[in-house]
Amino acid sequence: MNFVQPIRDPEYIRVIKKYLLDWNYRNYMLFLVGINSGLRISDILQLKVSDTQKPYFNVVEKKTKKARRIKMTPQLKRELKQYVEGIGEHEYLFKSREGVNKPISRSTAYKILNKAASAVGLEENIGTHTLRKTFGYHFYKQTKDVALLQEILNHSSPKITLRYIGINQDQMDKAMKDFRI
Repeated sequence: MNFVQPIRDPEYIRVIKKYLLDWNYRNYMLFLVGINSGLRISDILQLKVSDTQKPYFNVVEKKTKKARRIKMTPQLKRELKQYVEGIGEHEYLFKSREGVNKPISRSTAYKILNKAASAVGLEENIGTHTLRKTFGYHFYKQTKDVALLQEILNHSSPKITLRYIGINQDQMDKAMKDFRI
């Protein structure tokens, strides 16, 4: 299993958004929800249209079985409102074309993200967890509040959170770059 990375460069985020929007609106929205919520892919794929009707997501995390409430960013709320227009409240947000009202699979989400990353020349290790890590990385860069991010991501320590979002790797890379004997 590869250790996936966050998308650190905002320019890559911008071009991936554009690529996905041009390719498929559902896939664009999957990316947007992931990088703006910090939810795991297993929780994102279980979201239904009815989950977008409030200013926050109420989820019971599949992994931890803990209830969480995640406030939507204003941009995400606007985008979701447009995306779900005319879709029944009982339908999954990220519906598969196979079956009746079934969400896409984790492997489909993985393929979508890898195709987009490859198309825009992003050579990092990308996976479904990249969405959550990208959220965490940019949240930390904007706020510098590791304790709050730890709480949002439901981690047990700040050290785990910093390693998870790649900040420790950034610091090690910088230290090695600047190191001289």
